[in-house]
Amino acid sequence: MLRFGLFGTGHWAAETHAAAIGAHPATALVGVWGRNRDKAAELAARHGVPAYDDVDALIDAADAVAVALPPDVQADIAFRAATAGRHLLLDKPLALSLADADRVVAAAQQSGVASVVFFTQRFHPNITGFLAATAAAGGWQHARGTQFASIYQPGNPYGDSRWRHEKGALWDIGPHALSLVLPVLGRVTRVAAVDGPSGLVHLLLTHDGGATSSLALTLDAPPAAVARDFVFFGENGIEVVPPGDGSALTAYSTALDQLLEEINAGTRDHRCDVRFGREVVAVLQAAEVARAQGRTVEV
Repeated sequence: MLRFGLFGTGHWAAETHAAAIGAHPATALVGVWGRNRDKAAELAARHGVPAYDDVDALIDAADAVAVALPPDVQADIAFRAATAGRHLLLDKPLALSLADADRVVAAAQQSGVASVVFFTQRFHPNITGFLAATAAAGGWQHARGTQFASIYQPGNPYGDSRWRHEKGALWDIGPHALSLVLPVLGRVTRVAAVDGPSGLVHLLLTHDGGATSSLALTLDAPPAAVARDFVFFGENGIEVVPPGDGSALTAYSTALDQLLEEINAGTRDHRCDVRFGREVVAVLQAAEVARAQGRTVEV
């Protein structure tokens, strides 16, 4: 039984992380830490486990950590957990700076822990199969991605998230978009970015081998304009990424399965490990510079 310490107390932590860990036959939740002690106590009580006041005490009590916190807070906890030899199940983005992402990667590699970063769509089996087949087909010249969310409507559990207000769609849903494009087109080498109305950001990316991709992202779309559309264009025609065939909860359970496989097999090559998380952060940081300075930035 893999013992997890959960860091975070919000909707995502409670309804996805904690729920999936508690329901999985090979994992157990052993404690909760949160920046709000009352919320940590409430979530811990729901699962019959203690609430911890000290980060390192919960790390010591666990075999692995699950983190559902703002990325800058996550990066510090992930570094401390990896340094202590605890396996990592993290949220996207891995961090809010390349320097912090590098610290996590270095700690994980030095200690030899297994790591998975939960890019939700990458844990739906039909999307995994689609991306593998599309990448194997080759000959792709361009991808177009549109992801318009509308989280600032009454009742949305993410609408009051301070870090999302500050960092916007680039850092919140940009990782999801990149997680679909990178496996097919390869590493990003150059980034251009411009802003649009209502938090809209446009990215134009150049990939290894010369293929390009364009992404349009916002968290503040009109409710009637919410959309998710990813398309690849190339020598084999056009391929459209399907919607995921399961819930976030089932996807997280798959992530748990795959982390357990990494641990049991002794392998450290998961396709969404902290090294991939670091690659995504590098693109996002370059895009942030590109949009601020109005120029193309090398990655």
